[in-house]
Amino acid sequence: MSSDGDRWWRNAAIYQIYPRSFQDSDGDGIGDLPGIVSRLDHLVDLGVDGLWLSPIYPSPLADFGYDISDYTAVDPVFGTLEDFDRLVEEAAARGLRVLMDLVPCHTSVEHPWFRDHPDRYVWASGRDGGPPNNWQSAFGGPAWSRDPAGGDRWYLHSFYPEQADLDWRDPEVVEAFGEVVRFWLDRGVAGFRVDAIDRLLKDPELRDDDPAAVAALEFGHDLSPGDATPVPPPAGPGGASPPIPSPAGQAPAGGPGGASPPRISSRNAPDIPEALAKLRAAAGDALLVGEVFLPAPQVAPYLGSLDATFAFDLFHAPWEAGALQAAVEAQLELPGTPAWTLSNHDFPRLPDRYGEEAVADAARLICSLPGLVFIYQGDEIGMRDGPGHDPPFDRAGRDAHRHPMQWDGSPNGGFTTGTPWLALVDPAERNVADQRADPDSLLNLYRDLLAWRRQMTGEAAGGTPPADP
Repeated sequence: MSSDGDRWWRNAAIYQIYPRSFQDSDGDGIGDLPGIVSRLDHLVDLGVDGLWLSPIYPSPLADFGYDISDYTAVDPVFGTLEDFDRLVEEAAARGLRVLMDLVPCHTSVEHPWFRDHPDRYVWASGRDGGPPNNWQSAFGGPAWSRDPAGGDRWYLHSFYPEQADLDWRDPEVVEAFGEVVRFWLDRGVAGFRVDAIDRLLKDPELRDDDPAAVAALEFGHDLSPGDATPVPPPAGPGGASPPIPSPAGQAPAGGPGGASPPRISSRNAPDIPEALAKLRAAAGDALLVGEVFLPAPQVAPYLGSLDATFAFDLFHAPWEAGALQAAVEAQLELPGTPAWTLSNHDFPRLPDRYGEEAVADAARLICSLPGLVFIYQGDEIGMRDGPGHDPPFDRAGRDAHRHPMQWDGSPNGGFTTGTPWLALVDPAERNVADQRADPDSLLNLYRDLLAWRRQMTGEAAGGTPPADP
């Protein structure tokens, strides 16, 4: 955990930048680091305390940067390490801190480690001519692929086949990531958003997942580490939730026959906190915010080494007062600092999720909660989803949430002088320039909310966030 004397982030507002879509500086239609530098004053004007960069590492782009082939370099499409150093310097000059995206669960299969250090990855022999067990990838299909070199050896990939899972029980992996963390901290990074932590370690015996338990792994269900037994959520408005059925042919735990409870072996292993402690040792007092994609009751063990975790109960709650209240209360019961967000690069934009009429209230909600607040680029002007290149759930269908930032009302929205990598959605209807000039705009509501939030920092709860400007 960060020391009490250096908890600058305790009530900070962090702006998430998807670099490919933020600002292009060289006319190739792809956002880059010099482009981000040119727009830092927007972040100052908005009133945030720092920025989180989605991955900028070299990557074959099977998963748009989350398949990393070098953890200590910058992909040339975004610039150079010198460009990164300038970004950190210019951000610091404006009182902004920079967070990196750290992806410890897997690397690209094109990373040199996969060729030169295969023991750093999770491998197993096949079963009956097929994969070692029934584990499924997060995006569908088996979580195992055959060794490209041939034979009956398989490597694990919790996501795409191009993203081979690392073995965090291997001391070489722990040491290598310590070096990665120290490399970026030495360049002035203030901390990391740590990706997909609940998949960092798996059952070492590689036992099958119970399909019923996997199906029940959703927000509102409680899954214990190891023997992950689904538990119905408490009763809420409208009565109790229905019980979760037992797997076909299996009695409930503790019932006739003494059957074991449903098990999830492919994630949320009980020794993940031990691995995180080693990551914390390398990070020192730097901020570590974890993406732990589990319901709040299961997040507590992760907070021994993390400063904060994203409040996914709130993220996935229906837009209804009782559900929102329950989600907030569940997160506030955890140790550590909550990290609130309602939007990111993987999920539909706020107007598309909640409706245009709810966007201002979503801003009020997220900015009035204690703890860290993360604002995804474009949320401050109410950007909508657009069409994407990805076929839905082939490559996760996430391009729709990653369209370029709309700075002005021109056809390319001030994002690029070239052809944008993804078409802009509606720059003439909503953009930064027009909303900055309109006192009743969503952008100015965000500015007022973040200014109010700063005034409230360190004061007792109970203030009232501003109404519409």
